[in-house]
Amino acid sequence: MHQRVSLITLGVVDVAKARAFYEMLGWKASSASMDEIAFFQVGSLGLALYPKEHVAVDIAIPEPPSPGGTTLACNVESEELVDRFLEEAVAAGGRLLVAARKMPWGGYVGSFADPDGHPWEIAHVPSLPLSENGALMLPD
Repeated sequence: MHQRVSLITLGVVDVAKARAFYEMLGWKASSASMDEIAFFQVGSLGLALYPKEHVAVDIAIPEPPSPGGTTLACNVESEELVDRFLEEAVAAGGRLLVAARKMPWGGYVGSFADPDGHPWEIAHVPSLPLSENGALMLPD
């Protein structure tokens, strides 16, 4: 199997509402989006918003997945951007989970939940540099 992730799908209650939230953050939906699914290009991979009950059927599980077992993260270039992006997420309808704070290991991190409860971490981690296009540069 290739060591990569191509698409992350978030199970949501209402695709239009979830799409509007991400668009209020300044994200641009792909023209491949439809009423029943929304796609966003996020760096080298895609993010899909898809009804929770359809996710359960597609992967053959009895119950729709609940948010919380996975955390999505957006690493940014400065502490100021962490604060700004958390404020924007809350203003767009997200819920602040943890206010930004300095971490003992040297990062500056805060988190919010989108309207469906999916947790997002916004982080500035000087020891994990970003490329010019914003890609996380993990050491070998």
